Amino acid sequence: MLTILGFAMIATFLVLIMMKKMSPIAALVLIPALFCVAVGKGAKLGDYVIEGVGNLAPTAAMLMFAIVYFGVMIDVGLFDPIVRGILRFCKADPMRIVIGTAVLAAIVSLDGDGSTTFMITVSAMYPLYKRLKMSLVVMTGVAATANGVMNTLPWGGPTARAATALKLDAGDIFVPMIPALGVGLVAVLLLAVVLGRRERKRLGTLTLDEVLVTETVTESETVLVGAGGGSGRTRKSPGGSGSGSGTGTGAVGDEAAEDEADADEGFKGLDPARATLRPKLYWFNAGLTVALLTAMIMELMPIPVLFLLGAALALTVNFPHMPDQRARIAAHADNVLNVSGMVFAAAVFTGVLSGTGMVDHMADWLVGAIPDGMGPHMAIVTGILSIPLTYFMSNDGFYFGVVPVLAEAGAAHGVSPLEIARASLVGQPLHMSSPLVPAVYVLVGMAKVEFGDHTRFTVKWAALTSLVVLCAGLLFGII
Repeated sequence: MLTILGFAMIATFLVLIMMKKMSPIAALVLIPALFCVAVGKGAKLGDYVIEGVGNLAPTAAMLMFAIVYFGVMIDVGLFDPIVRGILRFCKADPMRIVIGTAVLAAIVSLDGDGSTTFMITVSAMYPLYKRLKMSLVVMTGVAATANGVMNTLPWGGPTARAATALKLDAGDIFVPMIPALGVGLVAVLLLAVVLGRRERKRLGTLTLDEVLVTETVTESETVLVGAGGGSGRTRKSPGGSGSGSGTGTGAVGDEAAEDEADADEGFKGLDPARATLRPKLYWFNAGLTVALLTAMIMELMPIPVLFLLGAALALTVNFPHMPDQRARIAAHADNVLNVSGMVFAAAVFTGVLSGTGMVDHMADWLVGAIPDGMGPHMAIVTGILSIPLTYFMSNDGFYFGVVPVLAEAGAAHGVSPLEIARASLVGQPLHMSSPLVPAVYVLVGMAKVEFGDHTRFTVKWAALTSLVVLCAGLLFGII
């Protein structure tokens, strides 16, 4: 019964948010509360929620101060050169812009933290997507999938969990997987090309004019010039209108039809005359960011503590006057509240899922449903199961609850625990869009994309990428 109710709870949540019948925060709180009562454990709901909040509180604290820190870095102009470099590469060609999104997300993912990756990627690319009226869900989908492939780095979390659960060396798991993961990154780039070509067909090839020529141009003077040489806001592509919404790229295609005022508002991140710029402190801010990311990778301190110290130092040095500090904190308060609120709401969902025993029963049912004849192919089974299970479960639940059971079943048929561990990483491209991953709320929140729209668009592409990694692992004899 708990197995059925667990799957029903997850399905109800996904259907309601994708149909936009409930907001993610409301769904994350009310649906598990109702199911907790349904299983007869309503009296323990408070305990489950408090336990869930306690588990996710460090993550919420990290996100709060990370948003403030990177928000300040954006305000003072740390990422302006990155944005302008991407603009020069992309030349306002939608296909290049989507490819640039994938490359930027993959590179920044080297720090091992999804939230940081999404904050930097969205901060750099959002103004460009808005100004050119591109589909924002394309940006979130490509960024999440690229980060999911890179999330398998030993310091990213899943590999370390698999190594710990099976008592293996993380390097022995990860290094042989590099060729398969490389194929996964190529798949993400090909996906970016496909989606970019769709956007190019809808919008046409455009070029940015004054923004790259001079740094003294005002927002009202920035224009888009058609690739054919005629000036104007957009140029119609051979296949359709420059502002049409028939993208063929899924939900939120109609976002491209937003009014000009909203587009201009999103483009102000490139305003070279904004009052918050601190060019004289550029190298201090760059050094502080590098030091912060280095300390995070080396695990010198807990990540929430690092971002707390970093945010305090960044505010104090860049904005020594109290009114300026308050203004910067207020400027990023919406993002902080939205993201931290989502994390604490997710704590209700995960707390009920774990506390009632639903997640354990779901895992046992799935493992028990595997036919005995599949024993010699348990690595393949693990890879396939990792795709849905890492979406519906936390990484902790999957790697510490399910993977050891699969490894034992495989060992009885001569399948190495290393093969099981490598196969368990296959589902990470999809995992990064799971409603149980706090970082995804940073992504959709900063990009101003509905979580349901992001889910509908991304799931199929991320699952396909996971299957590509699995097939590559089999082809190379890694799994």
